[in-house]
Amino acid sequence: MTLRRARIFLFNWTLAVVAASSAFIVHLAMRGRIVSLGYELGKARQEQARLREVKRVLELESASYKTPERVEIFARTLLGMEPPGPDRIVIVNAKIPNEKP
Repeated sequence: MTLRRARIFLFNWTLAVVAASSAFIVHLAMRGRIVSLGYELGKARQEQARLREVKRVLELESASYKTPERVEIFARTLLGMEPPGPDRIVIVNAKIPNEKP
């Protein structure tokens, strides 16, 4: 009977060691994944900050393009446009609503 008890003890002891070792290995794997995700999160936050700065710069640039002076400079330099001559101006006689003929 003692041989049987010794085998049961040895089996239980082996099972406990395997379970503890497996738990430790899983813990190490999860810890490594957490560290890896931490680095990825840091990189993503840096990219987010960079993109926010790019967005801010582009919004400022977009606002500057909406000013009449900037439109005129763009039209004259890049498009080669000039103010129309007197022969190109057409006056349109529009009737004002609620005006009696």
